Amino acid sequence: MRPAWGVATGALTVSASAVLIELSGTAPGTASFYRCLLALPPLAVLAARERAGAASRADVVRAALAGVFFAGDSLLWTQAIGEVGAGLSTVLVNLQVVIVPLIAWLVDRERVPPRYLLAVVLVLPGVVLAAGLTGGSTGPAPLAGAIHASLAALCYSAFLFLLRRGGQDGRTRRPYFVVTASAAIVSAIAGLLGYGLDLAPGWAAIGWLVLVAVSGQVLGWLLVAVGAPRLPSHVGAVLLLLTPVGAVVLGALVLGERLSPSQLIGCALVLTGAVVAARR
Repeated sequence: MRPAWGVATGALTVSASAVLIELSGTAPGTASFYRCLLALPPLAVLAARERAGAASRADVVRAALAGVFFAGDSLLWTQAIGEVGAGLSTVLVNLQVVIVPLIAWLVDRERVPPRYLLAVVLVLPGVVLAAGLTGGSTGPAPLAGAIHASLAALCYSAFLFLLRRGGQDGRTRRPYFVVTASAAIVSAIAGLLGYGLDLAPGWAAIGWLVLVAVSGQVLGWLLVAVGAPRLPSHVGAVLLLLTPVGAVVLGALVLGERLSPSQLIGCALVLTGAVVAARR
């Protein structure tokens, strides 16, 4: 599959995760732990079939660190789902398109183009409107949800930055297995420390989390991990915006979520700012 089509398919597949997690009714620690744990067996099979040499220690450390950030993203984002809704939380998490260039500038001294400042001007008021902080909120805790989703965006950005770096040599399956295993361990620890970890959430919840693991963790994110390093960064960032668009649509169709006019304007500002930041 061509890299662009692979990333687009993966982004759309991942967009279903928020709705499936909401349907599972599980705590953030439980959802994050099980989505990673249940994905490990198929990922192990795929990793074993990858023709590649032994990974260096730096590669393993980078993948494990990416897993830590992925767990942070998953835990905070799952918390935000219950506070501002599945669709809106996914829109706010995709502030990554604005944050990733900042990380690249701080770490790699990559030049930040002038359009980045325009994107920030669009995105910041968009977050305020989308979260319902000016009124018209559709969630039970708009302020907390905006904070958790924004912190999740920081973790998500670091995860994407490390994921892209780890796939430059063409080896993606084995590092991604390490990413998922690391995320499972961190999620379990965080669940025990306060994010809620139920090792027996019931068969119905397990069924929804199996769908999250297969559709999002295995198929969706593996397609992104394989395709993103082969694309220019701005192309991959724009294609990942299919995730919040799909989440908003599925949230409306499956969960009956309805955003207020001001929230819709905020979502439009966030997505517009993301496109401005990501295009050439």
